[in-house]
Amino acid sequence: MSTEATTPDTPSFSDLGLPGPLLQALSAVGYETPSPIQAATIPPLLAGRDVLGQAQTGTGKTAAFALPALARIDPAQRKPQVLVLAPTRELAIQVAEAFQKYAAHMPGFQVLPIYGGQGYAPQLSALKRGVQVIVGTPGRVIDHLNRGSLDLSELRCLVLDEADEMLRMGFIDDVEAVLKKTPETRQVALFSATMPQQIRRIAQTYLKDPVEIAIKATTTTAANIRQRYWMVSGTNKLDALTRILEAEPFDGMLVFARTKLGTQELAEKLAARGLSAAAIHGDVEQKQREKMVQSLKDGRIDILVATDVAARGLDVDRISHVLNYDIPYDTESYVHRIGRTGRAGRSGEAILFVAPRERGMLGAIERATRQKIEPMQLPSVDAVNDQRVARFLGRIGEALESDSDLAMYRSLVERYESEHNVPLVEIAAALAKMVQGDTPLLLVAPPERAQYERPQHERAQGPRPPRDDGYAPRGREQAPRHERAPHSAVAGEPGAASFDRAPRPPRDAPDVGMETFRIEVGHSHGVQPGNIVGAIANEADLESRYIGRIDIRDNYSLVDLPEGMPHELMEHLKKVYVGGQPLKIRRAEPADSAGGSAGRPGKRPFSPRPPGDRPRPAGARGPRPPFPPRTPHRKGPPRGEG
Repeated sequence: MSTEATTPDTPSFSDLGLPGPLLQALSAVGYETPSPIQAATIPPLLAGRDVLGQAQTGTGKTAAFALPALARIDPAQRKPQVLVLAPTRELAIQVAEAFQKYAAHMPGFQVLPIYGGQGYAPQLSALKRGVQVIVGTPGRVIDHLNRGSLDLSELRCLVLDEADEMLRMGFIDDVEAVLKKTPETRQVALFSATMPQQIRRIAQTYLKDPVEIAIKATTTTAANIRQRYWMVSGTNKLDALTRILEAEPFDGMLVFARTKLGTQELAEKLAARGLSAAAIHGDVEQKQREKMVQSLKDGRIDILVATDVAARGLDVDRISHVLNYDIPYDTESYVHRIGRTGRAGRSGEAILFVAPRERGMLGAIERATRQKIEPMQLPSVDAVNDQRVARFLGRIGEALESDSDLAMYRSLVERYESEHNVPLVEIAAALAKMVQGDTPLLLVAPPERAQYERPQHERAQGPRPPRDDGYAPRGREQAPRHERAPHSAVAGEPGAASFDRAPRPPRDAPDVGMETFRIEVGHSHGVQPGNIVGAIANEADLESRYIGRIDIRDNYSLVDLPEGMPHELMEHLKKVYVGGQPLKIRRAEPADSAGGSAGRPGKRPFSPRPPGDRPRPAGARGPRPPFPPRTPHRKGPPRGEG
């Protein structure tokens, strides 16, 4: 049976027959409607059919196979029921994270990524404890099958993700070997961007009457739309957006956030900063939506924050800019988003915020649209201040030129001048301060390199250590470079260091105050110091030299970090996963340090430098304060992107 799918009228996720816990998780992460590959693939997979899918990266195919697979597993059974084969460690980790995210409301669910370059011990330990989903590279899966450590007797579903890439990398024999060791009753889903003859042969041999699905994603973008991206960390997104809104000339702007809550919170924070913004999402009544769209057309508001669904059909010539505050989940959504500008023959601007771990989607968008997205330089503090001063002076000019009667105010000023013998210019300055209120008129440049901008060349130099499990991909399943040997947390002190003493920064770090934090991952989760360093450095946009001693216990770890961590960053790090567990970071209490480094006999706390992080030559770059400073104009509640 063959089904050709392009871009039909898309049903909702609930229409596809997914169970409640999965719908709840999808709503929480901002998935509102299925992408074409999801709408076409989920129903046959739920029905138990084999599927042969042809779709590019960035079309949403991970959810297309993960959601129906989760719907059919038994969380009470602690044996592998789903096996996903992926060509690279990076993809295996990403897919495993997606499963974990979608299964947020499935108690007892466990997923394990297995790949070369990671020690066998944590993988064997996790397999022994029991998992329902395995996501692995072919070579390491074969190793576990040969060892007898991976039992596929209860396997219900096998997914081959990016099969053509596995063929290109020489893994196709391993893939067939795995297929031969799976039960005859298992369901198979094969996804590939292209369908070379060898992939077709595998499909004909191992898939039973598959549903064939081919998705041709929308890839055309208007030539009159200039596309730019800015590499941004989550902590700085609101400040970066504020700078752009203040310094970038625009008429009307459409800002995209993933979730309903995210749109509402972002609009409120922009309004708190004196910007005319409103939010539209699925919960906004049609009458209110029409009113806000009309306000955008009339110029009563300048910024509309929207979800993908709420922005459908939006046609406002005044929209000169589309800003992707949250990167879309698939390339087609990106094309639809930026299509809201550059209409009626006008030029348009599209800006994309890309977090370090979202570089892959940036590349997928460039490949799908066949257009290079250029890096943008964030407006400088001076540029923002120039705009603020110009607007302030403009308000004075407008007041002087208005028809309103200034005679009464002039007489009050003259009276104050005569009674207090104060120069008119001083009185004018005081009145200006009264108008401005408590919000400073000018931004203050952060010290040294604590800027919002990241170097333009950063992307070419390669990504920072990934947060996933601390292992950066290095092509095929090569082993990573040998980590530096662990050393005592206190130089020259024998034995295990204790966290009872005051926290200290690493030896090569600038002089900053440190405090100890507790994170809920430990030896039982298979974590290593490099995993923790990679996660915190990447997600907090923190240089690894600011990460101090790490003491890994059985079920938790203690880590020294610079004091003064912003509240919103703490909330963000709580949700970061390492070793399949959320960090749930908090400030350590005295009881947490009891027993010193007793997590493993003979183990010492670490102050590691992640692989590849070499000492920088003196004078190569000035020190950067650990956490980006809170700018004076920050207003409103703590950050919540939704």
